[in-house]
Amino acid sequence: MDKLSAVKAGHSASSLDPKIDAHVQPCAFDIKLGMPEENIGDMPAQSLAVCNAEHKHSPVNPNGCRSHTWRRWLVLGSALLLSVWGINEMRSVLTIEQVTFVQYLFLLLFGLTFSWITVAFTGSIVGFFLVVRQRRAIPTRLTAKLMGRTAVLMPTYNEAPEQIFSSIEVMASAIGKLGEGNAFDWFVISDTTDPEIILAEEAGFHLLRQRMGKTVNVYYRRRPKNSARKAGNVGDFCRRWGSNYDHLLVLDADSLMEADTLIELARRMEADPDTGLIQTIPQLINGTTLMARLQQFATCVYGPVVGTGLAWWTDKEGNFWGHNAIIRREAFMSAAGLPDLKGPPPFGGHILSHDFVEAALIRRAGWSVIIASDLGGSYEECPPSMTDLAIRDRRWCQGNLQHSRVITAKGLHWVSRMHLLTGVMSYLASPLWLLLIMVGLGLSLQAEYIRPEYFANEFSFFPSWPTMDAARALSLFIFTMVILFTPKTLGFISYLIDTKSRKRAGGFIVLTLSFMLEVIMSALIAPIMMLIHSGAVMSILIGQDSGWNPQRRGDGSLPIKYLIYRHRWHMTFGVFLTVAAYFNSLALLAWLSPAIAGMLLSVPLSMLTGSWRLGAVLKKMHLLRTPDETQRPAIRQSMDETVLIYHEAIKASPDLVELVSDPHWYALHLAFIDRVPARPLGQVNAVEATATMKINEATTISEAVSYLTKQEQALVLATPELFKALSRLSAQ
Repeated sequence: MDKLSAVKAGHSASSLDPKIDAHVQPCAFDIKLGMPEENIGDMPAQSLAVCNAEHKHSPVNPNGCRSHTWRRWLVLGSALLLSVWGINEMRSVLTIEQVTFVQYLFLLLFGLTFSWITVAFTGSIVGFFLVVRQRRAIPTRLTAKLMGRTAVLMPTYNEAPEQIFSSIEVMASAIGKLGEGNAFDWFVISDTTDPEIILAEEAGFHLLRQRMGKTVNVYYRRRPKNSARKAGNVGDFCRRWGSNYDHLLVLDADSLMEADTLIELARRMEADPDTGLIQTIPQLINGTTLMARLQQFATCVYGPVVGTGLAWWTDKEGNFWGHNAIIRREAFMSAAGLPDLKGPPPFGGHILSHDFVEAALIRRAGWSVIIASDLGGSYEECPPSMTDLAIRDRRWCQGNLQHSRVITAKGLHWVSRMHLLTGVMSYLASPLWLLLIMVGLGLSLQAEYIRPEYFANEFSFFPSWPTMDAARALSLFIFTMVILFTPKTLGFISYLIDTKSRKRAGGFIVLTLSFMLEVIMSALIAPIMMLIHSGAVMSILIGQDSGWNPQRRGDGSLPIKYLIYRHRWHMTFGVFLTVAAYFNSLALLAWLSPAIAGMLLSVPLSMLTGSWRLGAVLKKMHLLRTPDETQRPAIRQSMDETVLIYHEAIKASPDLVELVSDPHWYALHLAFIDRVPARPLGQVNAVEATATMKINEATTISEAVSYLTKQEQALVLATPELFKALSRLSAQ
């Protein structure tokens, strides 16, 4: 009888190993433990240098995999025309007899940044009309009974366990009530490295199993080594258990989805055998700080317009944002295995922003990738402060800049290349804007302090006067602001003209005040984020790796000393711009004042936007209100109640000493441990060696635990031999 079978049958772990001390007594379980039986499958790493056409998917419905070309001509063609017009206007503004290098540089930077915002402008116009039509139409949903199996994956890395297991319970329960519970299996695939959170995860999973009984198939697995991060975590599941399922529905640790949305995604997959991936557009929720509420309001009001426009013109060449999406298992395992990039991080090694690349590879293999902009009920949370946003964006920045090495891969669709370019430009845009400001400052200084040559070298009766078309410059600036703010304005208008949305967002006055507050705060925060992203790009270019840090949620408050340290260079740069502009002209200082204000006020802005108290005040005033705060969805109400139950249970979970000493928890943990690959001969794990030595030198369990570092404790929890060795020590 193997270990897992013995535990299922009610035997204690001690009966499986005669070396375990007698203090471990038998403990019975009436619920199934462990993962399902493995079904090993292949998920080969794809080549970026070669595209094998023989392995491409042959469409069942060839016309169903084709996109509407005219949509691209409309959106991208219009954006191109606007870009050409804007660049030509700027050239006319700068034109003099002899154009200087600084002016050429300014024109180049303007062209790059201006072209970047025109695509969002034209796409949002289309998205506006589609959103207005969708809100007035009756949603159409498929009704066929699900025939396939879907594995719902919840990857986690040092996240709050009560959030994870309560969300699974409410989603699984809601699906069960709709009669499709048998079509979904639920997996928490953990990469957690903090031993305290590991024990909390096991306690939370144990409670979930007790509460759900045998009505839902739910499983928990923690990898002993979290190689390749989230992509490696999902890849490990696919190779070992993925072949048991038709689809994978990937969530994040903070994800929550309505049951009918989950079921509709699976039905759409079954209805279209050529679809490889369907991505929803998540809505941010549970914002408690001002920063979180600003992001929440923006994604709710402006997001549908931008997202729907993007979904419309990308058509079958949509994108993947890493979570809240369903993937055809066959397409993912056969076409989306990620290669390691040559060289060390930050540009080499594992691909961090794996989602864009996986979508591009799936599309390269002949499968459709679709953004389901018409599906609501897809939720996630957001960072609570600028500091937390910066930490998350640093990792995303590194991953997106890696796309520069993927964008030239053989066989990619040109729209997929545009998605990858978007990933790169989403962070390169910040240093480009910064350079544009600096070069513009240089132009002003050149005009103020460098003596112009009124007469050229050739003989002439008339001087060559330097000219700049001020009226044209002003009109171009206004037009640029219109393009920049149109997506927000259209999102705001789409809410105003829809009675239901307007009322649920607080009514005309509250919605208008919320819109004005979001625009003002975003304008102040934007220059700070520009400097943060510019710093991130610079650190990557000099070879610094981002690491992998868990995301904070809830209150974003931080000590004032820490905020001063984090924003010291942002304030310094604001002072520099102020002085440089002041000694040039008051007019230049006035033009730069919006950017300068954000930089100089970076510390108080960071403190206020990360404050839970200020967020609560604004919520009480109904500012930045989103419709779900007026009429809270049933699944979120259930989540609020359920998470408290898990929070209390996890608070009472055992520490490592109690886990080893208590027979119930001891046997439970042994059943949870994932298999450990055999150690190659001659290769010694330094952490394992030191943990073994410390356990051997201790006389009691508590003494040994006090010797072990957190990294060593996590290894002990993942290694049966070390865990059993710890249990053999005296409990006193």
